[in-house]
Amino acid sequence: MEVRKFILKRFIEIFIIFFVILTVLFLLFRLAPGDPVTRMVDPTLTPEDSQYLIAQLGLDQPIGLQYLYYIKNFFTGNFGNSFHYGVTVSSIIWSRLPNTIILFTTSILLSAFVGIFLGKIASWQKGTKTDTWMTLGALVCHTLFLPWLAMLMIWIFGFKIGWFPLNGMISPKIWMDPSSGFWLKSLDVLHHMILPLATLFLIHFGSYLLLMRSSMLDTLKEDYILTARAKGLEEKTIRNKHAAPNAALPVVTSVGISLAFSLSGGALTETVFSWPGIGRELVFAVSNSDYPLAQGSFLLIAIVVLMANLVVDVLYAYLDPRIKY
Repeated sequence: MEVRKFILKRFIEIFIIFFVILTVLFLLFRLAPGDPVTRMVDPTLTPEDSQYLIAQLGLDQPIGLQYLYYIKNFFTGNFGNSFHYGVTVSSIIWSRLPNTIILFTTSILLSAFVGIFLGKIASWQKGTKTDTWMTLGALVCHTLFLPWLAMLMIWIFGFKIGWFPLNGMISPKIWMDPSSGFWLKSLDVLHHMILPLATLFLIHFGSYLLLMRSSMLDTLKEDYILTARAKGLEEKTIRNKHAAPNAALPVVTSVGISLAFSLSGGALTETVFSWPGIGRELVFAVSNSDYPLAQGSFLLIAIVVLMANLVVDVLYAYLDPRIKY
């Protein structure tokens, strides 16, 4: 199958899956037990005020009509207003999204680069002390409990030593100072970013190292590797130009999915470090029954995850010529 036909087919599949997700979210938030207004807004409202708000939200309409309005609002970019903030959900999401992208894209790409590099070395030196120590270190990092590690990092490097801020993304004193320039503000963000970035790096790089090592060991058994050796190619060339690119395919999949799920999977990290991102807002929205905000966040995550799967599938065709669609 040609790549264009494959992409078109996947787009159709993604649209169907996303339509199902839209419907499930609609049903979850509409069919939950209890009065929606008193549950979501204010339990002390009088029956008259409650009924007025129900009418304003369109919840007094038949559920089929509600569903049509829901689909229309989504495709017009209208996710409603946050019950807590009193502003549109779209504005909240777009203000928090860059913060999540900056932190998690950096951490995942950095951990993937280091994991692939070290995994390649560990597999090439299988059975040696270097392989043993790298594998052991990766296993330890991979099994660490993220909230525990995050709080340990804050306690040691933030509280005890005092090298880094305890939480947040910026220092109000610097950002409110008119004399603070772009570079000073950027360095302030980077200063706040180091602890959560180091925490995420330690958690993720071990899995990439182990995955690359395992994939590399399987690749080294392939016939074309034996052929390359028979031709007299240097071991470094065989490792870096023949074995590593094919062995990296499973890691590419893992990186793509990790980047997509970082929007929600980073909820724990953002909450512990008080990093103002999508994950923290999602936890806040669910905890405080801010359903428009929670629903908008879930939809954003669904879109990103589905598109990430498509991108990974297409990348496979370019990274491995043996794959045909």
